[in-house]
Amino acid sequence: MIAKALSRTSTHSLSELCRIAGVSRSGYYSWINRPVDEDDFEELLVLDLFELKKGKYGIRKLKMYLENKTGLIFNLKRIIRIKKKHNLVTVIRKPNKMKAFFKKVNEHKIVPNILQRNFNPKEDEVFVSTDITELSYLGGQKAYLSAYKDLRNKKIVHYHLSQRPTLELVMTGLDQMLRNADEKMRDSVVIHSDQGFHYTSYAYREMLKKHGIKQSMSRKGNCLDNAPIESFFGHLKDESEYRKCRNWIELVKEIDRYIKYYNDERPQWGLKRKTPAEAGANMNLVF
Repeated sequence: MIAKALSRTSTHSLSELCRIAGVSRSGYYSWINRPVDEDDFEELLVLDLFELKKGKYGIRKLKMYLENKTGLIFNLKRIIRIKKKHNLVTVIRKPNKMKAFFKKVNEHKIVPNILQRNFNPKEDEVFVSTDITELSYLGGQKAYLSAYKDLRNKKIVHYHLSQRPTLELVMTGLDQMLRNADEKMRDSVVIHSDQGFHYTSYAYREMLKKHGIKQSMSRKGNCLDNAPIESFFGHLKDESEYRKCRNWIELVKEIDRYIKYYNDERPQWGLKRKTPAEAGANMNLVF
């Protein structure tokens, strides 16, 4: 049966089969006229391919590859038996710890886009834009900055810097910030973010719910829906000296320095050439 099947294969397929089986073409032609156990030949092909792929192929990939290269039909149960017989264990790619941690039932939920790019709220509306950005500095070191921007006066009302992009990055200090919110205006507060796992997490959503804060999210893959905070990150990366920082302590000082400058000293055209601090002086601030 194998001989008949192989006789219909192309020269290229035959060469590939011989390579997989570890035999020469002349050896194959010598073998083809001798009685051969078909099961033994299939077993040899499976063993050799498994070794060739360094144990990274599971039963489905073994079946697809062999059938594609040889034109023969390989039964999945047969491949399973061969693997068990020879104790072949497929190498499994290690799961991402962050994804595994957050992938729980009801852990992540996406909410509607309430802001709809309304980046100039009315007097009775309190919109806050938030996101995370990666900062790379000397020696290939990386840090992650979470920031919250009040869209009324363009002020950075809260931020946190971390060496890892864990959930704590957005949770640290959030409770205290929300506690400072004016209770009379909490019904008007909306915090807008993208659909990152930090913001869809149960812990983050519950924190906002606890303080009566509405949550809004950008459409998937649409950074313009969260343009205000992206604009701040752009200015920070263009105007600060964070890339020259030699260590974590220097980076923290530089980010603190720039955000103070951004809030207190840097005028903005959209604020009638006032700084966020000056613009906020005439507002009934929530934070």
